[in-house]
Amino acid sequence: MSDITDARIAFVGGGAMAEAFIGGLLAKGLAAPQRVIASDPVAERREHLTGSLGIATTASNGEAVRDADVVVLAVKPQVAGRVLEDLAAADLAPQALLVTFIAGVRIATLRAALGERPVVRLMPNTPAQIGEGIAAWTATADCSAAQRALARAMIGALGEEVYVDDEASLDMATALSGSGPGYVFLFIEALIDAGVRIGLARPVAERLVLQTVKGSALYAQRSSQHPAILRNAVTSAGGTTAEGLHHLEKGGLRAAIEDAVAAAYARARQLGGPEHP
Repeated sequence: MSDITDARIAFVGGGAMAEAFIGGLLAKGLAAPQRVIASDPVAERREHLTGSLGIATTASNGEAVRDADVVVLAVKPQVAGRVLEDLAAADLAPQALLVTFIAGVRIATLRAALGERPVVRLMPNTPAQIGEGIAAWTATADCSAAQRALARAMIGALGEEVYVDDEASLDMATALSGSGPGYVFLFIEALIDAGVRIGLARPVAERLVLQTVKGSALYAQRSSQHPAILRNAVTSAGGTTAEGLHHLEKGGLRAAIEDAVAAAYARARQLGGPEHP
């Protein structure tokens, strides 16, 4: 395996995020369909992946990972134990790179089941399904430079990526960017409903809100200025924005967001079990 295009990549789990991951790899020319295989217990799902992406599929996790250079664990946490048992009994190459985004399953848990091997753990978010996500990720010390480069390229197929030095930071990323779309969707929903309340037709309110949120995010991303400066630039003294912001602050929006992220972080740590060493 000289680079990512030479790698044999196995996906254990063929759900929506796995499909987005594979689709991104293929679209960016980082992998060829004949170098990718996915396992999934649902026949209809396997047929869909083969038909839409042109990859091989199988019902057997062990068959999927045989001779794989990279194994991507893309299953739900509630089936992780059974899947790890399957992989422990499989012919998994000792230096195969494990890439996991199973929520709440720590690297130590993977290594306890599958032995000491290179592991990359990441926390993507739902916009990855359209190639506009961001994923925080970390790697174990035994990942080679080539494996880290391969992982970075793969994760980039989902959107943007940020490397963190320790696994504990992934719990923070879970609370912020992993759960973040949920907070944003709630804000979008509330803003649309507010538009309807004051008399706008719902389709008009939806269009105004969605483009406003999209445009504001892009503007903030491309600007070199702090968000507070951007906010002040649209807040005229005694104007409509100043009045609206006053009520948001009075209603405790800022504190509520901070509390939500802190609570999500605490829950992420709880779901992950004991901290890794």
